[in-house]
Amino acid sequence: MQKQKPERCVGRVRTLTRAVLTVTLLAAPTVLTFLPAPAARATDGGQCTFPSKNYEGRPWALQRVNLDELWAQSKGSGVQVAVIDTGVDVEHPQLADAVDAAKGKNYLPEKNDKGEKIERGKADGTTDTVGHGTRVAGIIAARPAKGTGFVGLAPEAVIIPIKQNDAEGNGTADTLATSIRHAVDAGADVINISQDTAKAVKPASTLESAVDYALDQEVVVVASAGNDGLGGKDKTTYPASYDGVLAVASSDRNNERASFSQAGEFVGVAAPGVDMISTVPGGGHCSDNGTSFSAPYVAGVAALLKSAYPKWTAEQIVAQIEQTAERSIPGHDRLVGWGVIDPVKALTDVDPAHPVESPAAEQAGAHAEAPDVPPLHLGETADERNTRLGTYAAVGALILTAGLGGTAVAVRDSRRRNG
Repeated sequence: MQKQKPERCVGRVRTLTRAVLTVTLLAAPTVLTFLPAPAARATDGGQCTFPSKNYEGRPWALQRVNLDELWAQSKGSGVQVAVIDTGVDVEHPQLADAVDAAKGKNYLPEKNDKGEKIERGKADGTTDTVGHGTRVAGIIAARPAKGTGFVGLAPEAVIIPIKQNDAEGNGTADTLATSIRHAVDAGADVINISQDTAKAVKPASTLESAVDYALDQEVVVVASAGNDGLGGKDKTTYPASYDGVLAVASSDRNNERASFSQAGEFVGVAAPGVDMISTVPGGGHCSDNGTSFSAPYVAGVAALLKSAYPKWTAEQIVAQIEQTAERSIPGHDRLVGWGVIDPVKALTDVDPAHPVESPAAEQAGAHAEAPDVPPLHLGETADERNTRLGTYAAVGALILTAGLGGTAVAVRDSRRRNG
């Protein structure tokens, strides 16, 4: 079967003030820059700082999932997920045992495009001064811990931390391509890329070749769909627009597209992306919005499927996620793709011997039924008029009878008093 080849685009990265990481794919040298965005919030409603306070409850994005039923099928054991981002901080207690630092890398350039030296951090990718990569990793594989209800969807998966950008946007398309190849060679089963292109200009072929290299090795590549959806903006972005990459939009608490989430035919599925609680460097949790945090939600489910069905191809895993999503219409929707991801259904509505090869446009029970609304009549039919007149006659007779009866009683009582 031919691989699905939708257009795709990717999401944003935030600093302490929640600046957004944007892959600017222009003429060489291709640089990655940040754009301003609202500040991330601490769990107490203030501005997020590192470290932060623990989030004690269970975040809404996890409340929508029966975790016991989900984890009875898989916890992601034996699966490696590469987080290509701003690094992953291993000082966080929920990530210390989740990260394989030995396989991590730091591909941040030595100098920026102005020739200025860059503070690169640790060579194994475990330094994250931005906090974005640490949030992404937590949504995928944070370990359970006392004092918080937050946990990763695949709490036994392993994170491969790959740093190739920072708060100043000093990464390049070449470092992104190199990061993808390293992830594959390091044994990644799933790659998460939560970045967004600022210009719809196709980059050099090195990036596309790196994506193809990952897909050829049956690695699931997940990318965020972008946060430029306000006003119906639509654009082709890279690397997520390449063939075979699963683009993820953001949904809100009502399972509808979040207002910022970019729509388009490239969108594969949607996942929670509003008020997303996750881990931050040094410990604690913060809340943030964006398709950057929807993508790892899907990457976590991909890890669960890969663990449960290790012989499945990357294409089959993507198709299973799309096929079991909660739909608002029978087929593909440009707002949320094939629907909002349903982790439990993805793991339980399965025929292991015959995995899905591509999502079906029509499937029983896969989408909400339209409400049964009575037809609107712009005028009264003959039958309706006869019924109405008959009702008037019957009611009139009852009123007349009651009136005559009341008059007779009044006359009788008057005669008795006069007598």
